[in-house]
Amino acid sequence: MTGGGGLLLALMAASFLPAALIFPLPEAWETTRRTINLVGAGVKVVLVVVLAIGVFTGAQYELRATFLPGIDLVLRADPIPVLFVFLSALLWFTTTIYAIGYLARGDHRSRFFGFFSLCVASTVGIALAGNLVTFLLFYELLTVTTYPLVVHQGDEKARAAGRVYLLYTVTGGAVLLLGTVWLQVVAGTVTFGDTAVLTGLASEQRTTLTVIFVLLIAGLGVKAALVPLHGWLPRAMVAPAPVSALLHAVAVVKAGVYGIVRVVHDLYGAPLATELGVLTPLAVLAAVTIVYGSLRALVQDDIKRRLAFSTVSQLSYIVLGASIVSLVSVTGALAHLVHQGVMKVTLFYCAGILSRNYGISRVSQMAGAGRRAPVTMTMLTIAALGKIGVPPTVGFVTKWHLGLGAADVGQTWVIAVLLASSALNAAYFLPMLSRAWFAREEEVPAHPRAASAAAAVTPAGVRITGSSIIAKLREADLWLLFPAVLTGTSVLVLGILAGLPSSPVDWAEGIARVLFEGRP
Repeated sequence: MTGGGGLLLALMAASFLPAALIFPLPEAWETTRRTINLVGAGVKVVLVVVLAIGVFTGAQYELRATFLPGIDLVLRADPIPVLFVFLSALLWFTTTIYAIGYLARGDHRSRFFGFFSLCVASTVGIALAGNLVTFLLFYELLTVTTYPLVVHQGDEKARAAGRVYLLYTVTGGAVLLLGTVWLQVVAGTVTFGDTAVLTGLASEQRTTLTVIFVLLIAGLGVKAALVPLHGWLPRAMVAPAPVSALLHAVAVVKAGVYGIVRVVHDLYGAPLATELGVLTPLAVLAAVTIVYGSLRALVQDDIKRRLAFSTVSQLSYIVLGASIVSLVSVTGALAHLVHQGVMKVTLFYCAGILSRNYGISRVSQMAGAGRRAPVTMTMLTIAALGKIGVPPTVGFVTKWHLGLGAADVGQTWVIAVLLASSALNAAYFLPMLSRAWFAREEEVPAHPRAASAAAAVTPAGVRITGSSIIAKLREADLWLLFPAVLTGTSVLVLGILAGLPSSPVDWAEGIARVLFEGRP
């Protein structure tokens, strides 16, 4: 263990320990399970805040252990990992609250929350991985720990989705393993951030490094849902809403795009990747994915499938920005790690409330939903407008940086892609909003859980009577509504405050400057 390793060890334990405590709990021990979940999530947020303050005041945090001869497992807190782990900690906390409320009447909750904690532990390991071997181990652990969440419902549809999920992700993992082993043979253990190692080999190993780059991106592209490797994602929407939120905003897909960012900028480095000629094809692939995902979203009536294809599209903004050698575009890509997370998690929180409390799972069923569930639909509206790129939301901030950065380096075709994407985003989100807010209320089918929301249970365990605002709205209990309001509001707040110090954009710009100007 090296300097600061104890904090990294505590951060990993904050996810692994709750899982170990939750798995053996009887189903009836709801209060105990709930307490462990919330304490674990809360402790993790506190530890991440301490870690972030330390990193940005110059502290060094590294944890190293021998794995194989000549190969160490390394966890290290640099600015890029801290950005990702900060996002995962905050959204894990809100999703834990949401999942407790959503699954209050569910079965196998100890199993669910155990794997839920292991999933987030894997994500933290991916974020803090100091080299490609460490990244690979946690990346594969993420596949294993998310599978039980995808098939949680236990019916044939869920099992079929799980088989597809495993087929894609295990194959992607095998390709990533091949690239990792080959790179290990060619260059030895390469630490993230030490791009000079591969740069020094470029003159003699140009073709080899190019093929390895393609293998690494292909392996990561499965979880990043790059076309044509995206097929598992819409099928995985049979999982409960908290799982969908976790998959789309925090864990699996974010692990893929985060890995691509690190390979491009922290392993190869933008100068070498440009010299090898691999960034333009990657940018084109991202652009194709952006447009394709939006076109597929247009024709989906199922709300979660529409959101899934939206994720396919929106994630590739990060890949596109990382593929453009521009400080401003890379800033936009890194900021979108956070921006996409808060927008997408809000959309899935709201979709879960509509489905669970009102039986609304299709766009065609949304007529009048805005009057039945005004708070939920307000948050969904804010997040949808963010996805379209309406100012002052975070979505606008992302697209502004991507477009401006592309123009700075003469890649104006990217602006056309962003405009087309925004038009398509509007085409599949605005009809949902129009139907929910302006169609006649009587077209909305009644659902028994909507009535029971009038006596919802708060996180404090106090029953809310009909005099409460929430009860009058007959909308949802606070376990579900609070996370949606918190993240939905942040879509606006983070956009309005994007120019201030310590905002995600400011954080991302600082990281991008380090990537472009070299590490101190």
